[in-house]
Amino acid sequence: MMTINNSFRRISQAWFLLLSLTVVFALLYFISALFPKPIDPSISKYFSLALAEKARIYNYTPRIVYIVHLCFQIGFLTWLLFSARGQFYVQRIRNPGRNYWVVSLLSILAIWLISTLISLPFSYYSGYYWQKIWGFSTQSQVAWWIDYLKNTSIDLVLSLAGGIVFFLLVNRLSRYWWLVGSLLFSLWLLVEYFFWPIVVSPIFNHFEPIPNSAVTAMVDELAQKAGLNVGSVFMMDASKQTTFANAYFTGVGSTKRIVIYDTLLKNYTLPEIKAVIAHEMGHWRHSDVVHGLLLGMAGGFIVFGFLTFLLRPWLPKNSNKPPELWAALQLALILLLFVSSPIQSAISREMERNADYFSLELTGNLPVQIQLQEDLALNSLADLDPPGFIVWFSYDHPPTLTRIHDFEREYRPN
Repeated sequence: MMTINNSFRRISQAWFLLLSLTVVFALLYFISALFPKPIDPSISKYFSLALAEKARIYNYTPRIVYIVHLCFQIGFLTWLLFSARGQFYVQRIRNPGRNYWVVSLLSILAIWLISTLISLPFSYYSGYYWQKIWGFSTQSQVAWWIDYLKNTSIDLVLSLAGGIVFFLLVNRLSRYWWLVGSLLFSLWLLVEYFFWPIVVSPIFNHFEPIPNSAVTAMVDELAQKAGLNVGSVFMMDASKQTTFANAYFTGVGSTKRIVIYDTLLKNYTLPEIKAVIAHEMGHWRHSDVVHGLLLGMAGGFIVFGFLTFLLRPWLPKNSNKPPELWAALQLALILLLFVSSPIQSAISREMERNADYFSLELTGNLPVQIQLQEDLALNSLADLDPPGFIVWFSYDHPPTLTRIHDFEREYRPN
């Protein structure tokens, strides 16, 4: 009995530590967003202070919305799991006359539905309204809602499928469910990385080979210079949704590809486009997608290891696992992913920094690299002097001025 009590005490302490760390990070993020330090006057070497102030205003609200949204998500799941009223509603789902698998499916569906409804106003405000009033969204309300429904439909299917697999594992493999779950998660990541570019992405956008022969020739020239066999470079019709310009490297095996927004091809100079493509070739050369996949798999094993400990109070031996286990899983995942954000962000920033260096080495054109960063920041209102904590916690790319200074430090004229 004493051993059981000690075990549950350790689990309670782990939950308390995880929640406390989340509160500390969320509070620091909120304070950093709410009270940013004065803008460093030295940015005037590259940007006007008026632009910096405008960019700070644009970025201010989405950061506050992000933390408030997180608090609502955590608050709902905590209330459901640990309050008397929340348990009352759980018991309403757990009707003794219902089949166990029906109850499990209903619990997954109910929590998904309420979480989606909680997220909806935040998604609409940050994803459509805020972008529209600042002139970045090119979508009508109808188009935004169509994309939103596509996204939520995919999320629903994946949530139901993942939920059923999860309940099967914890009921049939009560001791080793986490290990099998980690292996299945790794397999899912591999399937997702391979099929997402050719199955899911085309649901939202049209992809086609780049029609501009000058850009195509430039890609061939860069690939030859870099010693890469770059088979697929596509243009995406991003202009149907946004004015932002971007490019990315995705896929594994035969689905590897560089994707360039049509907004980039239309609104940027050929040398700037060359710098962007060289950056994406840096990701290709460094096998960043494969490294991201392997890191995701390793992270999956770590997270599942934590879960098997955190979820123990909802994993009774020799009996069907309760439906509120799904709520506990969602809460644990939100907290674990949130507190691990600085690690994920640091890894991503390092990959981006290396791709920047590769681009500079390949093009050898420092003025264009700087001009590109200036134009990207201007056209997207990137925060030119972001709070240090927010950069450390959530930036997956180095801030604009950091990238410029890195370019200047790394530049070696021929």
